[in-house]
Amino acid sequence: MSRVAHRLVLVRHGSSDWNMSNRFTGWTDVPLTDKGVEQATRAGLRLVEAGITFDELHTSVLHRTYQTADSLLTAAQHKSIPHYAHWRLNERHYGQLQGLQKQDIFARWGEQNALHWWRGYLAVPPPLELNDSRHPRIDPLYKELDPNLLPSSESLADCQQRVLPYWHEVLLPSLFAGRSALVVSHGNTIRSLLMHLENISPDEITKMEIAPGVPLVLQFNQAMKMVGREWLE
Repeated sequence: MSRVAHRLVLVRHGSSDWNMSNRFTGWTDVPLTDKGVEQATRAGLRLVEAGITFDELHTSVLHRTYQTADSLLTAAQHKSIPHYAHWRLNERHYGQLQGLQKQDIFARWGEQNALHWWRGYLAVPPPLELNDSRHPRIDPLYKELDPNLLPSSESLADCQQRVLPYWHEVLLPSLFAGRSALVVSHGNTIRSLLMHLENISPDEITKMEIAPGVPLVLQFNQAMKMVGREWLE
């Protein structure tokens, strides 16, 4: 297998229980389905075929990214590598929409509002109350974080603002040092990062879909400008 400096591979986690039941998931920690595990396994095999290996793994703190990364690396028979998990790579927080099926959201708030929240860049879904059981302030997973950092709801713009410090402070220095990184994260997290890297407009980003379990290989030159982009479908 080959190893190329300045390479970043992005993978959206495999399908979860709530993805399959058409629910907004966000920060809710739901597991993969069998289909999701199969998607992650196929991703690992695609990476083997492409001859791609990694020096480090980055995921969110949600278990569906852990499961995806584990199935992917196991299928690839990859050696053990450092694993860094961070809340900044979590999915976008959907506020009161989390846990609800899309048809219920349409019935409660109207389809136009729901689609605006779902696909828009600046639109923020109705926020959670601070005492809502779905709020990350109540989740012990985030007990060490400043509560003021934890969202009650996020637009895609908010999600991007949360993600970019991880790019600038962690991923970019690692790539610049010549390490090859695998990031297993979420649809909106990946959209947020690609919007920044490719200078995608707010209108254009609404049309971008990130398929589960399909690796996106990005290559960067010495100046850390992206010079290659390939989906391993």
